[in-house]
Amino acid sequence: MRLVYLCTLLFSAISIFSAQAQQDQILLENVRILDHETQSLTDRRHVLIKGNTIETISMSPIKVNTKDVIKINGSGKTLMPGLIDAHVHMVFGSLTMPQMVTNDLSEEFLLKTISQSAHKMLMRGFTSIRDVGGPIFPLKAAIDAGKITGPRIWPSGATISQTAGHGDFRTPNERSRRFFGEVSRAERYGATFIADGRDEVLTAVRENLRFGASQIKLMAGGGTSSAYDPVDVTQYTLDEMKAAVEAAEDWGTYVTVHAYTPRAIRRAIEAGVRSIEHGQLLDEETIKLIAEKDIWLSLQNLVDDTPDMDPQRIAKRKPVIEGQEKVWPLAKKHKVKLAWGTDFLFEPELNEQQNQFILRLQKWFTNAEILKMVTQDNGELLQMAGLRSPYAGKLGVISEGALADVLLVDGDPLKDLKLIADPDKNFVVIIKDGKVYKNTLKK
Repeated sequence: MRLVYLCTLLFSAISIFSAQAQQDQILLENVRILDHETQSLTDRRHVLIKGNTIETISMSPIKVNTKDVIKINGSGKTLMPGLIDAHVHMVFGSLTMPQMVTNDLSEEFLLKTISQSAHKMLMRGFTSIRDVGGPIFPLKAAIDAGKITGPRIWPSGATISQTAGHGDFRTPNERSRRFFGEVSRAERYGATFIADGRDEVLTAVRENLRFGASQIKLMAGGGTSSAYDPVDVTQYTLDEMKAAVEAAEDWGTYVTVHAYTPRAIRRAIEAGVRSIEHGQLLDEETIKLIAEKDIWLSLQNLVDDTPDMDPQRIAKRKPVIEGQEKVWPLAKKHKVKLAWGTDFLFEPELNEQQNQFILRLQKWFTNAEILKMVTQDNGELLQMAGLRSPYAGKLGVISEGALADVLLVDGDPLKDLKLIADPDKNFVVIIKDGKVYKNTLKK
């Protein structure tokens, strides 16, 4: 049974987490608002949330006439937008590789792992994520329906990869569908499409859009965690990549690509791709081109090598790990539109470090720049999906009319960014879509 179908049955039947009952209004009093433009906190303000948006921000107390209101006295604490992770694989990041390849993907197992992972991510203050590959649609539907708790999800659906590309997840005994007629296990579960040639790429893109993809993820170069492709290889011909871009643009959205090297990224730019994932092997000339073309560079600070990591993977990762020390400052120098994400894969224990990974940006950016990147800037990238965006409204800012995804922080993260690395202690209120999911100030 395909994972997509399995998860649909699973999440439609059972709900284990429930948000606090929706109230007509939430009134946050005496809060200091994180202002990205001035890179400072405002004086004390009062913020009224009505429905799922911020209705009023006032220097004077706000009078409400209804009993159906949640009042929260912030006592000078910091109100900031919810955190956004622009590069997540919610399913792949919740499972280990042995779990992914086992035949025992039971309903009970999936319910316990994936839904708990989504809940914990929201409790870490991540109110929105962009899922850039995997069988995500049933989980997103369950969260949107309130059956489980988790962040807003901008889904890509199955990754799209050429044969022997970064998304070719076949085991050694699985042969080509084209020649032997057998669909691979990963494709049956909705994890990837192996698509070769213009026609197959068009079909794969349209299938994802049919399921509700907000953007399309294409594998344009080699990877460090895949079995068949060296990091240096370029994947997909120009014509194949253009086909993906044309199909996405016909639906008013964009293609983002997995790529590290200048050659792969330049081909993607020529094809009309709007966002690059990774890029740790970029040279300065290609970074300048990315800036000139107004293309997003979605970067990560990848996980360090571990003693139990496969030696072949360590060797493949070496130039990428070294490259990320160079690409961040170069991208900042040339004013590239930067996004940040984690990209945790098959190591579920890493999810608990999601907030701490933000602190790695302090090598190159101020606290104010980092807070803007992981809220407003990441939000702008998500909203590039246009009409395919699953959630309408401004994202990543505290302003009237913006979506009510906010955190109340006990302290000033502009002065001490480490506050966001301990969300359990320092995020005293978490609100997503106008609903209170955490409130430790409530008597």
